[in-house]
Amino acid sequence: MLTKYFLLWFPMIVIAILNGALRQGIYVTFLDNLSAHQLSVVSGIIFFALYIWIITGKWRIKSSKESVQIGLMWLLMTIIFEFLFGHFVMGHTWEKLLYDYNILEGRLWIVVLIWVTISPFIFYRIHLKKIN
Repeated sequence: MLTKYFLLWFPMIVIAILNGALRQGIYVTFLDNLSAHQLSVVSGIIFFALYIWIITGKWRIKSSKESVQIGLMWLLMTIIFEFLFGHFVMGHTWEKLLYDYNILEGRLWIVVLIWVTISPFIFYRIHLKKIN
């Protein structure tokens, strides 16, 4: 099951890119950059929640342990992708990439990472209650 969920992480890249396009195409026309970033965090979490709800309903997670493994795997994959793609493809400096982790500056990216990590467990528990 971990292999399947490894592969199911990749569509989240598309979701993140579309959410970023929404931020740059719409949010920043009405909001300052920080507010657009913060709204994008909220919309990203909603989009990820919908996707994760669907996939965890179709391909049921077998145990709490597996749900935690999936969440940690997704966290690691997301951070690795973010830094490798952001630096080597997009050309962002390491400082710019780390800036999104500065919650004291209002940067809320870490909330997305927390959500990606805990959502498999949350949806595992919800789906489990629906069965019982």
